[in-house]
Amino acid sequence: MFTGIVEATGTVAQINASGENITFLLEAPFTRELEVDDSVAHDGVCLTVEEIDGSFYRVTAIAETLRCTSLGDWKVGTVVNLERPMRMNARLDGHIVQGHVDTTATCNAVIPENGSWRIGFTLPSPHGGLMVPKGSICINGVSLTLVHAAPTSFEVAIIPYTWHHTNFHALTPGSVVNLEFDIIGKYVQGLMGRLGAIA
Repeated sequence: MFTGIVEATGTVAQINASGENITFLLEAPFTRELEVDDSVAHDGVCLTVEEIDGSFYRVTAIAETLRCTSLGDWKVGTVVNLERPMRMNARLDGHIVQGHVDTTATCNAVIPENGSWRIGFTLPSPHGGLMVPKGSICINGVSLTLVHAAPTSFEVAIIPYTWHHTNFHALTPGSVVNLEFDIIGKYVQGLMGRLGAIA
């Protein structure tokens, strides 16, 4: 379980294909605090630490993960937002994030707004029922508030701290990001769908 508050950024150092899977070697500032079998969210994708070597650690993305996320687009040198799991005795500063990406979205605009940035995205299929203005969404592992939501598009506003301490400053129109919708909204939508089917 995560909160969507990015702890650090890491860098992809090596990429290796193994059948339909891809193994990534990443360098991160907290690697020496990790243990094998730990979970780490990478641009919002929960992956298991398999091997540690100094400041580097290795994770694997299976075919299903690659299909649903942007990890297949990573290259050596890609900067990745990282978060370790939340502690049960810690404050929940963002919102409840599972690290289970629902879909990807494409950036369509990055608009400076006198000290902040408004960023727009388009979705490949309608997900309007899972987004509401002022609701929460997780983009590349970052907990953000929706300022506009439509069935196939949405916008968020980025404060300077988030802009400089995540990989959001590298977004340009055409960039693909990972999305995880609010788990509460997903449960409500699922429940309403089942109640509608019964009625």
